[in-house]
Amino acid sequence: MTEKGKVHVGEVLGPLKGLPSALDGFNALNQLVNAARECITVHAVENSKQARIAAYETTEVTRIKAAESILRNYFGQVFAERRTNFDGLFTRLDQALEQGNAEVAGAVLKSIVDVARTSPLGDLNDLSQIRAALDDPDQVWDL
Repeated sequence: MTEKGKVHVGEVLGPLKGLPSALDGFNALNQLVNAARECITVHAVENSKQARIAAYETTEVTRIKAAESILRNYFGQVFAERRTNFDGLFTRLDQALEQGNAEVAGAVLKSIVDVARTSPLGDLNDLSQIRAALDDPDQVWDL
């Protein structure tokens, strides 16, 4: 694998005429060892990237679930008449997250936000305040 912008240069040898020299054998061995090292390095780097992505996914899904719990409770009390609607939306969100379907999860989240905009949450106009409150473990929620 080459680094961006770096080009490997070399020559392809045709069939050897006669016995290869010890130097030819040594060079071939070095090429094999270097190729194997590069392959192992790339494999390790890619595995690390995948592990970071998996950890990020787990963290974000956990945060979404925590926020969902708080919102379910809030919506359940403030919007008792809309409870069935929110339960259905959050059930679909759970299903989309479990299936790894980001497109459906995004659509469901949009629906939840659209419904929430017609609520007292819509008067906040700054969802970053909600996000900060959800991220704050010391936040006290008065329901």
